[in-house]
Amino acid sequence: MHIAEGFLPPAHAIAWGVASAPFVVHGVRSLTREVREHPESTLLLGASGAFTFVLSALKLPSVTGSCSHPTGTGLGAILFRPPIMAVLGTITLLFQALLLAHGGLTTLGANVFSMAVAGPWAGYAVYRLLRRYDVPLMVAVFFAAFVADLSTYCVTSVQLALAFPDPGSGFLGALGKFGSIFAVTQIPLAVSEGLLTVIVMRLLVQSSKGELTRLGVLLTRSGKTTSDEPEAVAR
Repeated sequence: MHIAEGFLPPAHAIAWGVASAPFVVHGVRSLTREVREHPESTLLLGASGAFTFVLSALKLPSVTGSCSHPTGTGLGAILFRPPIMAVLGTITLLFQALLLAHGGLTTLGANVFSMAVAGPWAGYAVYRLLRRYDVPLMVAVFFAAFVADLSTYCVTSVQLALAFPDPGSGFLGALGKFGSIFAVTQIPLAVSEGLLTVIVMRLLVQSSKGELTRLGVLLTRSGKTTSDEPEAVAR
């Protein structure tokens, strides 16, 4: 998904940077408030960021100028909501561009918009919808991670199609080509990411029930905490 350094035309790179900036600024404010009001959450924040960093660094060859890999953003979006995930994703993408030559600085805005903004919001929307209808937590977690991953690649396909429309069929033709190439590797990766995120969430339920309850992932009823109850209304 990471679009390579210098691959996008300058106007497109700038436009995606401008589009991403408000989400990141809002996320910084949300993250600052979370850490100030709940300093005990820093460990879980770090774990969410590390999960994203490790998964999104596992790249496979795909479309020229990009690649396929898990994103790891669904977990952080569920735990801390998409605004904070925008910051964690941006930090991840920046370090990967600087240290791993994965992505790039000129394409940072485009990569942030697809992986740190669109993916988390899409995954979180699915999570909230499923939990509203009393779908079990782990099922909702799977589909949130699955959708967050696939949404990222749908947006990347749009970004590439806008930058490089097909000479004959234009934007739609290019979108179909980029999307179909991504689908070969990305659908299996999205399923794998969903399953891995469920495993991680199960471990968190066992080890961090108090923190998950505070975050609204788990609810306490009559002094009892359960992972099969709907999400707290406050979230």
